[in-house]
Amino acid sequence: MQNHPVFFDNDPQGELSTLNLGPTHPATHGVFQNVLQMDGERIVSGVSTIGYIHRAFEKIAEHRPFYQITPLTDRLNYCSSPINNMGWHMTVEKLAGITMPKRVDYMRVIIMELARIADHIICNGVLGVDTGAFTGFLYMMEYREEIYEIYEEICGSRLTTNIGRIGGFERNFNTIAFNKIRKFLKEFPPVLKEFENLFNRNRIFIDRTKGVAPVTAETALSYSWSGPLLRAAGIDYDVRAMEPYSSYEDFDFEIPVGENGDVYSRFLVRNEEMKQSLRIIEQALTKIEKEPADIFHADVPEFYLPPKEEVYNNMEALIYHFKIVMGEVETPVTDVYHAVEGANGELGFYLVNDGGRSPYRLHFRRPSFINYQMYAPMSQGMLLSDAIINMSSLNVIAGELDA
Repeated sequence: MQNHPVFFDNDPQGELSTLNLGPTHPATHGVFQNVLQMDGERIVSGVSTIGYIHRAFEKIAEHRPFYQITPLTDRLNYCSSPINNMGWHMTVEKLAGITMPKRVDYMRVIIMELARIADHIICNGVLGVDTGAFTGFLYMMEYREEIYEIYEEICGSRLTTNIGRIGGFERNFNTIAFNKIRKFLKEFPPVLKEFENLFNRNRIFIDRTKGVAPVTAETALSYSWSGPLLRAAGIDYDVRAMEPYSSYEDFDFEIPVGENGDVYSRFLVRNEEMKQSLRIIEQALTKIEKEPADIFHADVPEFYLPPKEEVYNNMEALIYHFKIVMGEVETPVTDVYHAVEGANGELGFYLVNDGGRSPYRLHFRRPSFINYQMYAPMSQGMLLSDAIINMSSLNVIAGELDA
């Protein structure tokens, strides 16, 4: 944690005041702090600090077998945890040289795009709340609940899902899960349209967001921004399109791009991304129908846990189960980096492997941590009320920021 500067050296009259915006301030979206120097309601300068919930996930992961790291990843961005899970599984698969069946890729795409929608529902809904409009948030929550019910049908969990496995899924999608996905695809688009109608041309909302915290493309790139924030600034970078994974190259979708990188542009970009996610899921369902229905994992017995009934009755399956759980499977001595398009931007996993049972070194590229670096410089000269709106549009997820 950084040391806080003394603000009053150049303020002999004591006309400026210091405000702790966090870690327990009701307006902050998580346990983090901004020490602001205020001239009335205007921010003169500030320092951002983190570390209040630091959980040392990377160091913990370096003492766990690859298989046991998944529950750590879905506690990064817990608003879209399946994307974290899938990103980690793909990283290990890249390390081990595992090729996935197309049907597994398409199943993963469905889950990841549902997670993206769930995350954007939270971000744009909360942005409405912070501008004084609670209706949109409550209205959209019902459909985020439908996404959680899909997760629950597939894996039994809702928030921190631990969904999927290295090598595929723990079980196949059943008929109920597919029906719930199709039901969501039918019901959510008109709701999203009504949500847009509440805000897109609402004079109060526009006055509160348009022109607030604009960021140029050059500045966004210099701070290594990615995801909706970078695209709102006019850069059409999306990992799914630039470095396709999980067969995203098989899909037809557009990359929404904003104009001036302000809060309003970020809101519009996320709304459009939800529409594109729906479009991708529809294509994935069509593609799955053309693949063998019984395929839900790769044929990699040295990495994929055998079914329990086989473990209880077959010695070879028991041996594989033991070796996988205890991390006794040999892996290449090398380093790999794999990135996925998380809801907040490029979510990367840099894995240095020495062939042991656990990673030698593991680093998570957490988009919230990267994006948050710019918050204090952006807030300079801004009204406090606008700084809150700006924070909301950054979608700072504390677990991803402060892992």
